[in-house]
This record gives sequence, structure tokens and C-alpha cells, in this order.
Amino acid sequence: MGMQVNTNISALNSYRNLSNTQNDLAKSLEKLSSGLRINHAADDAAGLAISQGLQSQVGGLTVASRNAQDGISVIQTAEGSLSEVQTILQRVRDLAVQAGNDSNNTDSRAAITTEVTALTTELSRIAGGTNFNGTNLLDGSNNSLSFQVGANGGASNQIVVDLSGANVKTVAAALTAGGTGASSVVTAALVTGAQKFSITEASGSTSTVSVTLGAAGTYKSAQDVANALNSDSGFKSSLSATVDLTGALIVNAKSGGTVVGGGTAGTQASAGTGLAVATAGPSSTLDFTSAATSAAAITAIDTQITKISTARATLGAQQNRFESVTRNLAISTENLTAAKSRITDTDMASEMVKYTRSNILAQAGTAMLAQANQGNQGVLQLLR
Repeated sequence: MGMQVNTNISALNSYRNLSNTQNDLAKSLEKLSSGLRINHAADDAAGLAISQGLQSQVGGLTVASRNAQDGISVIQTAEGSLSEVQTILQRVRDLAVQAGNDSNNTDSRAAITTEVTALTTELSRIAGGTNFNGTNLLDGSNNSLSFQVGANGGASNQIVVDLSGANVKTVAAALTAGGTGASSVVTAALVTGAQKFSITEASGSTSTVSVTLGAAGTYKSAQDVANALNSDSGFKSSLSATVDLTGALIVNAKSGGTVVGGGTAGTQASAGTGLAVATAGPSSTLDFTSAATSAAAITAIDTQITKISTARATLGAQQNRFESVTRNLAISTENLTAAKSRITDTDMASEMVKYTRSNILAQAGTAMLAQANQGNQGVLQLLR
């Protein structure tokens, strides 16, 4: 190889290698200082795309877990109020059982009615006052609530909580103490002949009960009519007749169904042609004026207790489901975070080995570049 001055190939070669080493050293320093293997898209274009998708999933699952916790809080709020509703209903039932004893006088029954009225009023207050973040839960305004418990769209990432069975407003309305419905006062002297009563059950099934009363003028009061009805074996097997404080004759179905009756089944008869009765059954009113009406009230209250118990059981099942969701989300978040880490995070030990290697090569390259720059000085010996 000849001796040249204008071009120093050895120096150029040393400089090129030193530049590459310096680039590797800078990248290692960046990775070691940030803790990330991918700091720029150029570091790993495919890995960057995958890691960003995983980041979206991890972020979505983290928020979804908080949503599930909110769902548990909503259910606990509703179920806590329903627990008190059930306590009130149990007390109302105790009062109904107490009212079923004929040792109670008129004042005692009035006192029972007063307490029941106060308790049913409290049911209405609970229905309107139970809310979560401004959303009413027990007044029927929200029959269902949807919770996003997944990172993606679609029904599989949502849970719908059914609140239709937890409508305390309807429970309060169904247990109005002392209510008489659309009843009318009986003119006892005009009651006569065959009477038919139609019973419609909650299931939709219907049945008819027929009673033949005495001739006109047989009965002097509405209570006489009630006594005559209750003495009929066919009638008393499924119905009970009472007279409320206004003098209206009330016929209740012992099964809790709705009763319509009079001269013609399904209609209310006119005075002189049949018996006018109320259409309201024990499922819509509570009456403690007699043992028979108190017994019907117990049936009506039991219906509402069962309704609330079912609603609480449904909410409890949903709470267990939300708790399962949070555990599943925690596992998924952990696994996806680990997958993202394997793609984006720096292996500090491995990168430190590369950094040490590049640092040594940089020092050696600098030294060799200095030596290469001194190589052409031999030409000066020829010029002396």
C-alpha cells in the first residue's frame, strides 16, 4: 500500500466504526435511562403497534374494574334500603296478625291502622329518597341500569342490573292502610237475588262464585249483607265480605286476586238490581276493621314480602357477579400488562452488557482513530 497524505483510509475506517459505536452507546443510554426498549417507532415498528393495542386494553380494563366497583356500590345502596323495607313489611305483618284478633276494640284497630299508615308512608319516602349519584333506584323511574365492565364495545362487555322488582313505590301503593278502592255504599233493603263475583288472579286465571241472597228487605244494613255472604259455604271458601268505616261493602279474594261482582259478573250492579261491591282486592288495600279483612291483609303483605325478598336475592346474585368480574378483570389486566412489558420494557441486565461493550469499543475506537491520524506522518521523514 502506497503512502498518501490526502486520503487516510485507516482514519476513515476508524471514524466510521467509532460513529457506529457511538450510536449504539447513545441508544443503550436512552434505553437504560428510560427503562423502555422502544423509545421511538424506529426502534421496533411492529412492537410499537402491538404494545399500543395492549395499552388500550389495559387502560380499558382498569376503567372497567372501577365501573364494576361502582356497580357493587349501586347494588349495595339499593339492597340496603330494601333490607329496611323488608323490616317495615315484617312489622306491618305483625300488626296485621295482631289486628286479626277480635279482642281488639275499635280504638285498638284504629291505632293499628295509624301505625301501618305511618310505616307505608315511610315506604314511599324510601322509594323516593334512595338514589346513587342522583339516580333513583327504588321508585320505578329506572327499571334497569347498564354497566360497562369490559374494555371493548358490545353486549358481552356490559352487565344490565334489573331493578324492576325493586320498585318500592308500587309496594307502598299496594299497601295503603284503610283504603277502600272504588267501593260504593250498599242500600241493604234493595239487595236481593242471585249475586255473582268474578275473581281475577295475578296469573290471569279467573273464577266465578255465585251466592243467592234473601228477598228485598231481608237485610237492614250493609253488615247484614256481609254476614249473609260470609255464611255461604261457597262464598267463604274463596271470598270474605266486610264493611268499611264509610259503610261500603268490601269483598276480598282470599287468594289476593281482584274481585268484581254484583248482579252480573264483571260489572257493578245498579241499586235495586244487584249488589255493588268494590273492585279493589287485598293486593291494593289494607283494612284492619275486622278479623276477616286482617286475614286478607296478611295475604297481601306476604305477597309484597315475597316480592322484596326476590328483588334482594336478584341484587345479591348480581353483586356476586360483579365481584367475579372484578377478579377476572384484575387477572386480565395483570396478564396483558406482562405481555406489554415483554415487548416495551428494557432488559436492564442485557442492555447493560451492550452498554459496557459499546463504551469499551468507543474508547478503543477513539484511541485507534488517533493512531490512524498519526500514520501519515511517516511521509515527513521522506521530506527531510
